[in-house]
Amino acid sequence: MDFIFIEELRVQAWVGIYSREKAAPQTVELNLTFGVPDSAAQRDDIADTINYADVIERIRAELSARHFNLIETLGEFVVGLLFEEFGAPWVKIRIAKIGVMKGVRRVGVFIQRGREGIPLPDSGLIVGAEGKP
Repeated sequence: MDFIFIEELRVQAWVGIYSREKAAPQTVELNLTFGVPDSAAQRDDIADTINYADVIERIRAELSARHFNLIETLGEFVVGLLFEEFGAPWVKIRIAKIGVMKGVRRVGVFIQRGREGIPLPDSGLIVGAEGKP
């Protein structure tokens, strides 16, 4: 399986349970890795893969229009979007709220899901924050 990754995607999102979080959107940072068909590189055709520009556009649109109480729910929503709309066989997402607490750079969640019957890849292939496995 080949992978596409998107790092440090910053999006304005409505997420949180506190009144200050419900009053205004906040910046969240997403790091995504998702599987694409191995055949994509063989024909050199965008139609054979997942267009990362379309993924970014859909995530921005959805997160600006919806409110999530929990960052975990936001993450599961994005995973579902990649499975259902884009046909990704496997998704890893790391989402963080930036600067939400004094003295804390980021607070977030990490989710990794494969479609039923799709094994999770070797963790050495998974890019984490700042490009580190």
